Amino acid sequence: MSYKNSILILFVLFSMSVFPQSFTQEDSLLGSNTSYRAWWNVTHYQISIKPNYLTKTIAGYNTITYKVISDTLPCVMQIDLQEPLLVDSIILDERKVLQFEKQKNRWLLSLNAQQKNSQHAITLYYHGKPKEAINPPWEGGFVWKKDSLSNPWMSVACQGIGASVWMPCKDLQSDEPEQGAILSMIVPDTLMAIGNGKNIAKHKMADGYMTYTWQVKNSINVYNIIPYIGKYIAIKDSIKGEGGILHTDYWILDYHLNQAKQHLKPSVIKTLNCLEHWFGSYPFYEDSYKIVEAPYLGMEHQSNIAYGNSYMNGYAGTDLYKTKWGLKWDFIVVHETAHEWFGNSITARDMADNWIHEGLASYAEVLFTECEFGKEAGNDYCERMRTAIRNDMPLIGTYNVKKEGSGDMYSKGSNIIHLIRHVIDNDESFRVLLRAVTEHFNQKVITTKEFEDYLILQSGKDLQPLFDQYLRTTKIPYLEYTLKSGQLSFRYSNCINTFNIPIKIKTNQEFWIYPTTQWQTIPVDKNTKAISVNRNVYVLLKKQSKKSK
Repeated sequence: MSYKNSILILFVLFSMSVFPQSFTQEDSLLGSNTSYRAWWNVTHYQISIKPNYLTKTIAGYNTITYKVISDTLPCVMQIDLQEPLLVDSIILDERKVLQFEKQKNRWLLSLNAQQKNSQHAITLYYHGKPKEAINPPWEGGFVWKKDSLSNPWMSVACQGIGASVWMPCKDLQSDEPEQGAILSMIVPDTLMAIGNGKNIAKHKMADGYMTYTWQVKNSINVYNIIPYIGKYIAIKDSIKGEGGILHTDYWILDYHLNQAKQHLKPSVIKTLNCLEHWFGSYPFYEDSYKIVEAPYLGMEHQSNIAYGNSYMNGYAGTDLYKTKWGLKWDFIVVHETAHEWFGNSITARDMADNWIHEGLASYAEVLFTECEFGKEAGNDYCERMRTAIRNDMPLIGTYNVKKEGSGDMYSKGSNIIHLIRHVIDNDESFRVLLRAVTEHFNQKVITTKEFEDYLILQSGKDLQPLFDQYLRTTKIPYLEYTLKSGQLSFRYSNCINTFNIPIKIKTNQEFWIYPTTQWQTIPVDKNTKAISVNRNVYVLLKKQSKKSK
């Protein structure tokens, strides 16, 4: 997800809406793999939706193909659909389900016993007036807007609130349909409808409506399945990437054709070339890459990126971190494209681990700055990101209640990756590591622990203290030091007992030291009056007049 115009406002919104401080049964039912969810695995969604712009209502169905994966069944299935939307009827394997119970934002279906490994399809017909997005994408829901020419413009933004805000589904980040999804949208024939993946059909109906059907073949997180409906035209394009020919299409409002050609196409080409260099092949060649103009700032919808940055460089025309680099490239294109690797291909099993998505996508901003303007420019950008870090709470949230960690997951998460790069101390080895991560976890759902273990294994470095310090605490380590008669003493403080990350420091020359929480002493030039820490290291320097105990 992209940032808000004001970092302060973003943090307030996160605190109020995304990061509640107490949890209810409702949070647990939404965020955990309940016994009514755990026995079945989604393999495919087939969705049809017909929105009514004037009444702000929708009607449609979702056919959920699933596989039974458990021997012990509760004979109850949990389907999520948020109020005030209502289920009309349910068909299981072509037979009507008669027994189901509504419990607030979920529907509990009473089913007969089903054998392990058997496959089934359940269709839920529904209708109603979905929750409207108050401030998309941060406070999400269905989006009913008009473009600048007063044409209807509709979409959805639902990462935080969940896809069940607009369709019945298994609203759980850990269960992606492995065989993808099909989305059909029935809209007035004066409009066009864009979905994930590729267009496989369009059908003119007799009542002045058109049906547009899109298919994504790869596994996809349910919050990424998104309709866009408006007065769109397409710019068809492609690039030659690591995986062959990648279709890169741009669906834009028809009066933005020139801006898209002049600004968007060059931005996308440079972004994809840079990110493939660092992260490896774009994960979804089969489903294409699309930018779709959206009635909100941006979101990482898989193969269907929402773009509302007004064809400007920067973040809504601003330099987000107040560097000299932030207005030289399009923030939304870079950040949201990076999510195709981290967030869409590699997905956190629980929202508590969403720092993986946002930390790596934010680090892509550093890498893109480096691709365009050199390594020191990237270092400038990453160092400046620290001004946004509040250290209000750990980056890892609370598991099983749909609770992300601190909004620091963007800037602090990026600095964690940059610190790992510093420890590795070889840019090509670091690039190989990033590409190994994206290949090993390609289209997988993972935990922070799995991510940590793989980086430790592949790098050959003892990174666990680094992860424990920066992910699980809010303290920023001090490098305490004293200088006396050509002797430099140093240690880490304000940190976990095991923190031991090697860092480069500078006196009249730059060299490595290997601090722990215990004082160490090494000889330095007698004329040394002070030291500095390499700027790529997120620790604070603290000079002492004498060693503290």
